[in-house]
Amino acid sequence: MTSREPESVVVWFESYWPGQKNEVGGKASSLGEMTNAGLPVPPGYAITTTAYRMAHDEADIDAQIAHHLTDLKIDDISMVAERCGSIRDVIRQMPIPPDVEKQIRVAYDDLCRQSSTDRVPVAVRSSATSEDSPDASFAGEHDTYLWVRGGDDVVDAVRRCWASLFTDRATCYRDEMGYDHRSVEMCVVVQKMVHPKAAGVAFTLDPTNGDRSQIAIDSAWGFGEGVVAGEVTPDNYRVDKVMLDITKRIISDKTHEYVLTDQDSVSKQETAPDRVSEPSLTDNEIKAIARLAKTAEKHYGCPQDIEWAVDIDLPDGENVILLQSRPETVWSKKGPTAVIEPGTKSGDFMSSIVSTLMSPLYTKPE
Repeated sequence: MTSREPESVVVWFESYWPGQKNEVGGKASSLGEMTNAGLPVPPGYAITTTAYRMAHDEADIDAQIAHHLTDLKIDDISMVAERCGSIRDVIRQMPIPPDVEKQIRVAYDDLCRQSSTDRVPVAVRSSATSEDSPDASFAGEHDTYLWVRGGDDVVDAVRRCWASLFTDRATCYRDEMGYDHRSVEMCVVVQKMVHPKAAGVAFTLDPTNGDRSQIAIDSAWGFGEGVVAGEVTPDNYRVDKVMLDITKRIISDKTHEYVLTDQDSVSKQETAPDRVSEPSLTDNEIKAIARLAKTAEKHYGCPQDIEWAVDIDLPDGENVILLQSRPETVWSKKGPTAVIEPGTKSGDFMSSIVSTLMSPLYTKPE
């Protein structure tokens, strides 16, 4: 009798095809699609929902999860925190099947070889099956772990991403949106880290008024987590989508930034005084981000909300990297809007992108 070949739970970005979307979730499918479209995406792979399902089923934790969700009142903050915390503990403590853990480790070792280093730093990101869907946005609801090195830490981060299916905010949002908790599963993305000089987000429309002739960019020093979470007041730019002229800019006082420390971790620190009020992007970098945003919008056929970074370790002209692209979910539902002339009240640029980022759609839980 021959032994059964273990089911594959790893999908490399370059091997992704659209039929795998249900197995890899919104974030991972987007990274695979962008890679295959020739966009500059750091290399990596997805650990499919099959891995989560195998671990979940083998540990037989359905009854425990159902017990903590029974009669959950989402308007009771204390109850939500206690119940969701208990579910996360159950998932973090469940064993991973040996075949699944082996594949996670082997894939990480392969990425190390591709990167010509023994312990390549990676971002380990959640990619839930409900994430980035057209009718809802789970952006920021699930966990991300930055600058993870070594097989042991990658395996631990994967388990923690699985557990983040039941963050307080994600659980309540699913309840409000009518998602069945049992039907939502988690893929995990493992991707080579970018070492950013600056990072942020961009929209292929103006998020203050829906004007699709403009590209809106928010930028701050260091890693983009502070921008996405609304913790840093970023620089704001508007770029004409056709001519790529920079039509407006506001340079903010960026008093702190997320940076790589000597301890090989990402930490929030005060910005050096001489850089607080300096632009975080050059004009060439602004236009490069705008070009990438246009390319992503053309590829997907609808307005996009993208995450990007300028990599310190890459040469000028090749240093703008695309980290994520998802459908814009607010103005896109309202249809095209008329261009609003600068200076009018409704077109006031001082209504920063930050107001959009700090809405429930974009606020990352602590």
